[in-house]
Amino acid sequence: MSKREYFLRYSLILKRLQKGQATFEDISNYLERESDLLDCDLSISKRTFQRDLTEIRDIFRIDIQYDFSRRVYSIEDRDKSEITGRMLEAFDMFNALNITDDLSNYIHFEKRKAQGTDNFYGILHCIKNRLIIRFPYLKFEEEEISKRDVEPYALKEFKGRWYLLAKDQKDNGLKTFGLDRIQELEITKKKFEWPKDFNANELFKNYFGIINSADKDLEDVILSFDSFQGKYIKSFPLHESQKVIMDNSKETQVKLSLHITYDFVMELLSFGDRVKVISPDSLRKEVCETYKNALVQYKK
Repeated sequence: MSKREYFLRYSLILKRLQKGQATFEDISNYLERESDLLDCDLSISKRTFQRDLTEIRDIFRIDIQYDFSRRVYSIEDRDKSEITGRMLEAFDMFNALNITDDLSNYIHFEKRKAQGTDNFYGILHCIKNRLIIRFPYLKFEEEEISKRDVEPYALKEFKGRWYLLAKDQKDNGLKTFGLDRIQELEITKKKFEWPKDFNANELFKNYFGIINSADKDLEDVILSFDSFQGKYIKSFPLHESQKVIMDNSKETQVKLSLHITYDFVMELLSFGDRVKVISPDSLRKEVCETYKNALVQYKK
């Protein structure tokens, strides 16, 4: 059996257990069905399955526990399910791209710039080991490149791009830097002290996007979408705080609790006439003013 098939079997075991608890027979039957679809032999014995559990623990850092009374297996470490899901998605893509040599007629990729993930490992290393990094950086609104010495704290994804959250030693400000604009990463030997009570998830919990503005108050936002757009909003929420407060054949209303930032306003504008801001009034006025200014561009 090739290494690829071993890894494929591990990923399928995890996929099955992500759906819920399962007996060994459930998992074995699932692997047999997938073997037919993938045209390879993924069947296993109980002894091989036990070895697989050890490999999964080493590779994915996930513990699969066995309940002796109910004779079922389950994923114990749910906190890492998002990371594991991304790893499985990446392997699914890798496996799909190995099906045939010529993919041009079957897969259409979005044309985009590199996301800067070539620096991903190096930055993660520095975050874990508290090492200051240095790189030249050009902001979109500036014309000159400046050298930055920063304390890296976390990596954040937004709209298909990756950003570094770090403290800029130039002014001690907490800033975000696009990984696609970090070209010459230098890892220094200088250590920094980790900030007390820092938690990236908590920091951005009440924000949409990458802009974290301390001068913005937390506000309740109510939005009304037409019934068609409402289906998408329900299946792909704008924010983790989103709650549906009205849903009928004409409209879908949702309520969100967040800090209103530039990123959030731009997201609302992207829906055009399919969304209406119900509250707060300040957001209604800001959106209306933006539309008025846009119309002026076409009257010249």
